[in-house]
Amino acid sequence: MGDRELRVSDAEREHVGQLLQRAVGLGMLSLGEFTERMDTALAAKTRGELNAVLIDLPGIRLVGPSTFGHAAPLMHSASPFTERGPVAPVAGRAPATPSHVIRSRLSGVNRRGPWQVAPSLQTNNWLSGVTLDFTEAIMSTQVVELHVDDYCSSLTLIVPAEATVDLNALDLIGSSVNNKVRTGPPFGPLHLVVLGRLRFGSVTAKHPLSAHWRKLMGR
Repeated sequence: MGDRELRVSDAEREHVGQLLQRAVGLGMLSLGEFTERMDTALAAKTRGELNAVLIDLPGIRLVGPSTFGHAAPLMHSASPFTERGPVAPVAGRAPATPSHVIRSRLSGVNRRGPWQVAPSLQTNNWLSGVTLDFTEAIMSTQVVELHVDDYCSSLTLIVPAEATVDLNALDLIGSSVNNKVRTGPPFGPLHLVVLGRLRFGSVTAKHPLSAHWRKLMGR
């Protein structure tokens, strides 16, 4: 059996997805091309199928031992295209080690009700819709840091009436932000600080619908 017929793992598919993501950021692929190739990568079963989505990208070559154990080599880059590594949420500042990671691919994610909120959260979503509802959440700290590393995804943050949300440190690439909540300083039950990078997506911070009704009725 040749290298091209070997089966690939989820880790290899995700690695190729990161390469495609960086290719878009460098202007090598359009958003439509990224979507098509990402679909192919997620459905790939063999190394040949997975490598096919990278074959025409400059700076990509086959290297020696695979990063993923003893399997055959995977398409990898010999240029800064991949050596840049993960993008830091804020220049010169490394994120705290998150105790909760929200990761999705082509999915919808909802966190509602009395869910446990760690002091530091991280999202890593591609082509997904994510809603984090903090109105009934159980929080261990007043200040919560949310480190975003999302692509082509929408992020909706629903916070209690007296909460504050700071979106000023979020790095946007072809994305939009809609903050309907006070920025700060923190004085209520929650101060949510959103850091990181959002590519071709959107972030909305708002109060629950019931809070708007109470405001309209003067309560």
